[in-house]
Amino acid sequence: MGFRVIKTAAATLLSILLAAAVGIPNAQSAGLLAILGVETTRKRSLRTITARFLASLVGLFFGCILFFALGFHYWVLGLYVLIGFPMIVKSGYKEGIVTSSVIVFRVFGQAELSVHVLLQQIELLLIGLGSAGLVNLIYMPQTGGVIAAIRKEVDGYFSVIFTQMALTLRDPGYLWDGKELIGANQAVQRGLTAASREMENHVIHPDEAWNVYFYMRKEQLESIQNMMQLLSQVYRQLPHGDMVADLFDQLSNDVLAEEYTGRTERLLDGLEQEFQRMELPETREEFEVRSAILQLCRELSLYLNIAKRYKMPVDSKLATRSLTTKGNS
Repeated sequence: MGFRVIKTAAATLLSILLAAAVGIPNAQSAGLLAILGVETTRKRSLRTITARFLASLVGLFFGCILFFALGFHYWVLGLYVLIGFPMIVKSGYKEGIVTSSVIVFRVFGQAELSVHVLLQQIELLLIGLGSAGLVNLIYMPQTGGVIAAIRKEVDGYFSVIFTQMALTLRDPGYLWDGKELIGANQAVQRGLTAASREMENHVIHPDEAWNVYFYMRKEQLESIQNMMQLLSQVYRQLPHGDMVADLFDQLSNDVLAEEYTGRTERLLDGLEQEFQRMELPETREEFEVRSAILQLCRELSLYLNIAKRYKMPVDSKLATRSLTTKGNS
């Protein structure tokens, strides 16, 4: 049984009991309003409840005008749906169409327009939607552990990808199906969704650390795809490729570290200086392969710069610190 079902049951029961306690007729209507108000995150719950409450006020106002002018007839309800729904949507509260209908239909059922009846509907709204909001604010599941597990999965995919790239550089005939790229992309998307949900559960001070991390990985995946295209142009084994393979071996370890180590960056700087001291290619084939390897190094530098720019904290404890202190390769 999902936690949302449990929350919905608790909010429904609470609202019905409160409505019955204050003497509202058909107190079960409060339960229906509570069901409509339960959401998956705190911020979304506040937005939804506000929209439903305001939509209900707009619908109640328009419905009362129709009932006062045309009377309590079934065809008037059809007219309300025909004209009132578009009016509520234009007001920007389309989430509250069903909620407003519950209130307007209750007024129709009582066939009476009085201050007492109108205040009773507002009271019902406050009880039903308020119960849902209260339950949402009291409990939301902690997703920090789930997000940390997704991060570990993403880092693992990246590590394998860099190891495979190193193997390909050492042996251009090596076959790799690239399934880790698909897995990494799917894990990053799941991480972004979970991080966004986690942010919406923090109403006052949302923590963007996890969102920043997965956005960083998304950008880095694009860089990795560019590297893969360049890697496909390395069709011959050269000492230069073996040297760059050592960089990817180092990066496959650094990507699992808890902070940006800078080791791969330093090795890359030294390697580029060594490339400049080497003799020029003697054949067109060597020129093409060395050119692809050099561009691969440039793309690797861009990948590392992305990590340095975001400097994502490592875990939930570090996530509360400044994003300018630590990062991950």
